[in-house]
Amino acid sequence: MGNKLVFIALFGLLCVTLSAQGQKDKINMVLDSWHKAAADADFDTYFGLMTQDGVFLGTDATENWQNDAFRAFSKPYFDKGRAWSFTAVDRNIYVDGSVAWFDEVLDTQMKLCRGSGILKLVDGDWKIAHYVLSILVPNENVDALVKIKKQKDSLLLVGFKNKIKN
Repeated sequence: MGNKLVFIALFGLLCVTLSAQGQKDKINMVLDSWHKAAADADFDTYFGLMTQDGVFLGTDATENWQNDAFRAFSKPYFDKGRAWSFTAVDRNIYVDGSVAWFDEVLDTQMKLCRGSGILKLVDGDWKIAHYVLSILVPNENVDALVKIKKQKDSLLLVGFKNKIKN
């Protein structure tokens, strides 16, 4: 009887592990397809892989794009035949039921960037609900970058602080 319980427990663990890996494989396909859709200027596929209330945070502090605004902003780029080209070179995925989160290092026209975000299961399909794009800066270049950003960031801070107070 004890051997049967051990076998059942191991079989259950194997099933859970395979299921989690299967979900990670599906999420990898969604993220790769999403990036490819942008590179191919396939507007419908790109936005079809996001939730209806999806959010895209760009590299500029002012870029907090809710889905409809992001569609409007992106449409002219897609209409020109090429939006942007991001290729994942490293990715980590974490799954907890119907929610997953990830981080990825991307090869882009801006050189190395990081994408991170959240996906949700929607009617059995993984959809991107939240995406954050960041430009990666080597630690030894941070001081020089801060000098470049200082004036603009100071102005933006005033606006953000006023927004939080209201």
